[in-house]
Amino acid sequence: MKRLLLLLPAIVLLGCEIHVDESPDVSYLQMPGMEGRDLPFSSAVQVGNTLYLSGNLGNIPGTLDLAEGGIQGETRQTLENITAVLEQFGSSMDNVVKCTVFLADMAEWGAMNEVYKTFFKNPPARSALGASGLALGARVEIECIAVVD
Repeated sequence: MKRLLLLLPAIVLLGCEIHVDESPDVSYLQMPGMEGRDLPFSSAVQVGNTLYLSGNLGNIPGTLDLAEGGIQGETRQTLENITAVLEQFGSSMDNVVKCTVFLADMAEWGAMNEVYKTFFKNPPARSALGASGLALGARVEIECIAVVD
């Protein structure tokens, strides 16, 4: 009887057809106006119903100028930029499941967090780390993973 119980999973699997999709549907997406800039990254990559956003800074859209207001102004602009990318590609801040926050100075964690938490009804999973030399001299960079509606 014990041997039969050990063989039961194998017997059940013999009657099943297993299908593995080896070529997921992948789309490399650029925000409007970014296509001709020869950037070495996509604004987002969609695999199935999951959207992977590149890191976003607190720059004013269409410029390389960072938002004024220090870490809080940059954090607000960064999250507004993320909101725009998500909405452009069929998602929203409500569908963000994971963020990674890069800070130029970990001492600014509390001030960044005050703004960050206002953008999420349900806070996504999150990691954070100190980083040296963010692009454009930014104080914060945030990347996200979201589900597409």
